[in-house]
Amino acid sequence: MADTHHIMQLADSLSACADALHARLMHAIRQPAPGGQAPAISQGAAQALFENEVILRQRANGIYLDAARLAASGLDSAQQQLLDVAARARDAIARIDRAKDLIDIAAELLSLGAAVATGKPERLVAPLEKLKHHVDALLPTR
Repeated sequence: MADTHHIMQLADSLSACADALHARLMHAIRQPAPGGQAPAISQGAAQALFENEVILRQRANGIYLDAARLAASGLDSAQQQLLDVAARARDAIARIDRAKDLIDIAAELLSLGAAVATGKPERLVAPLEKLKHHVDALLPTR
C-alpha cells in the first residue's frame, strides 16, 4: 500500500507547480514585449496558462481529498518517481522563458494529475514519461 504521506507530498508538489505557473504568468503579463507597451505574453497564452493553473489546483485539491483511497490503490511503485518529476517540473517552470513551454508543461502536469486521480498505476506511465522527457529537455539531468 502506498504511504498517504507520499500522496500528500505529490499533491503539495502539484500545488507548488500551480503556484510557480501563477508567478510566471504574472511576471509575463507585467513584462513588456521588446520595443512595445504590450505584455510579453499574448492574451490567449495568458488565458490558457491561467486555466491550466486553476485546473492543476483543482487536481491537487482532489488528490488531497482522495489521499487515503489513492494510497490504497497501488501507486506505491511510482511514488518516488512522481515526486521527483513533479519537483523537477516546478524547477523547470521557474526557468522557462517561452509561453509555449509553460503551456505544454502545464498540460502535461494536468495529464499526470488526472492519471494519479484515477488511482490506476497503469494510467501513470504515458503522462509520467511525457512529462519526464519534456522536463529533461528543459533542464539538465541532476
